[in-house]
Parts: sequence; C-alpha cells; structure tokens
Amino acid sequence: MCSYALNKRAVVLLSGGLDSATALAMAKAQGYACYALSVSYGQRHIAELNAAKRVADAQGAIEHRVVDVDMRAIGGSALTDDIDVPESEGDAPVEEGIPVTYVPARNTIMLSVALGWAEVLGAQAIFAGVNAVDYSGYPDCRPEYIAAFQAMANLATKAGVEGDTIAVETPLIDLSKGDIIRQGIELGVDYSQTVSCYQADENGYACGRCDSCRIRKAGFEEAGVADPTNYVAAH
Repeated sequence: MCSYALNKRAVVLLSGGLDSATALAMAKAQGYACYALSVSYGQRHIAELNAAKRVADAQGAIEHRVVDVDMRAIGGSALTDDIDVPESEGDAPVEEGIPVTYVPARNTIMLSVALGWAEVLGAQAIFAGVNAVDYSGYPDCRPEYIAAFQAMANLATKAGVEGDTIAVETPLIDLSKGDIIRQGIELGVDYSQTVSCYQADENGYACGRCDSCRIRKAGFEEAGVADPTNYVAAH
C-alpha cells in the first residue's frame, strides 16, 4: 500500500498501451498520487483510449482526463492520415529508418499538455512511458529529446522559474520490452487491459502484423510470460 502523506503528485501520460500502463504502476509504487492524462489526437481508433480508461480505473488514478488535439489537421502519419499502416508477417522491423507511423510533434504536444496540467495541480513530476530500446525508431523517444524537453520545462513554467522543477520521469527509457513487462507483472499490471496495435479494431483486437504488435509479442516472449493480447486472427 502506497502512502501519499508527502502529497506527491504526478501527471502520467496514459495511451492505453503496455508501456504507459507500466509507467503508471511505477509512479504509483513510488508514492505519487497519480493523475492520468490521455490525448485524443485523431488516432485511427478509439480502442486505445478505452484501454487507457480501463487502466486508469484499475490502477486507482485520482483522475483520468482526456484532452482533444486534432493532429489529423496536419496529418503526415499512418496513425493520423489516410496512409496504410505497414505490416509484416515476420519478426524483422516493418521499415528501415523512421517509419511512417511516426506522428510529427506528438510527444512534444502531449508532454506540453502534461506540463501545463502538472503546473496547475502543483505536481512534482510527469511520467511518460517512452522507450529507446525496443521501439520503432521515433526521434522523440530518445534520452536527448527528454533532456531537451526538461530544459525547456525549467525555462517555460512559473514553477521552474521559481525553483520548483517539474521532473520529466521516463523510467522505461533504457529497458527492453521484456524487462518492462517483468517489472509491470511484479507491480500487478494486467496487460490484457492494454492495447498497443496501430490498427486495432473497435473492440481492441490487435492485427498481429504491425510493428507495434511485433515488438509487443517479442516482449512477452523475452519475459517468458503468456501474451494476453486479443488478436483478430484468433476470433
């Protein structure tokens, strides 16, 4: 049982996926009162936002807030535009380099919204489940990017200027997907509630062929844990 006696608060970016669910569990285990923030940015499906609500409720978030930011207005990504999500039947990455599923400025926008809410709440931290090991090569998942955002946050907020730094915490950034899953299991995360697929259907069933599905499946294999994902092919 975590104690909130020190009144520590954290805003946790919660996409409904495996990583963010684990980041929420880690923040809670560190004694933070957690405020979950999801962003409806024009993604292909509502399933991940439904998953985020399930995860927030299951893990006892103080509040779960969904903010609308229409990134379909600028497009440029297979997740926000009329561009096919690349698929593969094998274990190799679907694409070389930065894939078309990269959403321009998404993490910057999400972290900025989280930063604003954290300042309003008087929170001490923002938790984000970004990962620089088992990921799709997105530039805004790298440690250098997080360090740059932290520097900006210190300059751009009243809290930062007055010496009350809002820390940007990325506890998963150096972990493999298998290590993330193992830690989440220890913290009681129910991964059957999460959705990672880039093109899940409205019921949350995963395609099993996109890069996110490939990375997720490999993570459960590495962790030696049964994959609880609902795949379309199985139904």
